[in-house]
Amino acid sequence: MSFETPTLIWAIALGALGVLLYVSRARKVRSKLPLPPGPKKLPLLGNILDISANHAWKQYTEWSKEYNTDILHLDLAGSSLIVLSSLKATEDLLEKRSSMYSDRQEPRFPMMSELMGWDFNIAFMKYGTPIVVWLPLRMHRRLFNQGFTAKASQKYLPKQLVATHGLIRQLLHTPDAFMDHFRHWAAEIIMSITYGIEIQPKEDPYVLLAHKAISTMSDAGIPGKHIVDSFPVLKRMPAWLPGTSFKRQAQGWYKLARAMADAPFSETKRQISSGIASSSFIADGLQTLKNAEAIYYTESALKATAATMFIGGADTSVTALEIFVLAMLSNPEAQRRAQAEIDAVTGARYIPDFADEASMPYVAAVVKEVLRWRNVLPIAVPHYTAFEDNYRGYRIPAGSMVIGNTWAILHDEVSYPDPYAFEPERFLLDGKINPAVQSPDIAFGYGRRLCPGRHAAVAGVWIAVVSILATLDIMKLRDERGEEIEPTYEFGPGLISQPLPFKCAIKPRSSATAALIRATADQA
Repeated sequence: MSFETPTLIWAIALGALGVLLYVSRARKVRSKLPLPPGPKKLPLLGNILDISANHAWKQYTEWSKEYNTDILHLDLAGSSLIVLSSLKATEDLLEKRSSMYSDRQEPRFPMMSELMGWDFNIAFMKYGTPIVVWLPLRMHRRLFNQGFTAKASQKYLPKQLVATHGLIRQLLHTPDAFMDHFRHWAAEIIMSITYGIEIQPKEDPYVLLAHKAISTMSDAGIPGKHIVDSFPVLKRMPAWLPGTSFKRQAQGWYKLARAMADAPFSETKRQISSGIASSSFIADGLQTLKNAEAIYYTESALKATAATMFIGGADTSVTALEIFVLAMLSNPEAQRRAQAEIDAVTGARYIPDFADEASMPYVAAVVKEVLRWRNVLPIAVPHYTAFEDNYRGYRIPAGSMVIGNTWAILHDEVSYPDPYAFEPERFLLDGKINPAVQSPDIAFGYGRRLCPGRHAAVAGVWIAVVSILATLDIMKLRDERGEEIEPTYEFGPGLISQPLPFKCAIKPRSSATAALIRATADQA
């Protein structure tokens, strides 16, 4: 057997370099401070076998209670994972030390970003130096932020209102398909705002594509779910080897991720070429690129930012509305109180719009409680710190993933008494929003990684919630004996925690509200 000499030399050199790097890292002077508390680690594997792929955030919460700590250390086969389970800890590290804790893992989520093709998503881009790596994120976030500031988001309100009127018409005609209607509603808003595309009333290909693609991203978003995230070298192994089934999964999922970025962008460019494109984030951005000089972004950045908007708006808002329906089933009295407040403002003569928001504090409290009660993203996308740090006498190892356990924070019994009950009243004092109660804003992330689209997202959920409450009743189904059927309130695994399919009855509150719903078709 013989080898080509240059190839052999390079192989030996690279192998030696790898050994030197390993030894160098192992010999680095480390702080003598202890690691944060956590469950016992196995040799080599650490805690990787201890972490459940289903509802890992609940397990983290239980460990935090067991070890009486709000900063937990886990070992994922050599990778350090820090879980923060209090608002104080997330503020101290992810906010006040955001320059250290705003990066993403390197290698960047091998399963999701490298194998599945989600590297265009700015949520997974690296934050820090070198500048050649840092610039793309700045470019993308600037594009996103300029389009979705609190002020800029105001221009999307008319589109959100039109889509919501379409939603309640669908709920009136085919209430059993409410989950499908929520997906259509979210896609209609985001496709119109981002791409200027008008989606089809049923079985729209963009709606179906988003649902399939994002479900795979959600599956891969839990640290430790796929072995390649703990052992990145496995991504170079042949797909036929035992233990590399993740590569075969990723091959199919890659096509969905790329299609989600490519398909709507190509359609908008086609409409521009045909002279039929309406104003949208993409159409306006491409026009600016064509006509202006010294623009800070590129076409590829525009495309990636739009795809990130598509991701952010396609499933999270859908899940929030599904949680809202479950909340109304769990607490019918909250539904009645919200409806009474709405009727007091509108006189039951019209469907509320955004101008009525300030007059409806209880509805605002309902939305806050929906975001808190069963939060859409129970754990944040992992942050990453490249440098060793110390906090409260504990050592935070260099190369650690750092997670805000949003579930634990929003179910803290001190901040939110009886945290597993749906109680909008917890946010109110003397009939107004109580500023002393912590708002569930962390549902949108932490520090410099806070979701840029949060203003539009909350506005969209609010107008949908208030429109449904104003016109429709959400009730439990009854069995053949007339007894109420209690939903299971079970949720699936994944980065986006969606309710498992459930059934309920959705009916117009009266013939008058049914007429109000039908009248929206004339206003469209």
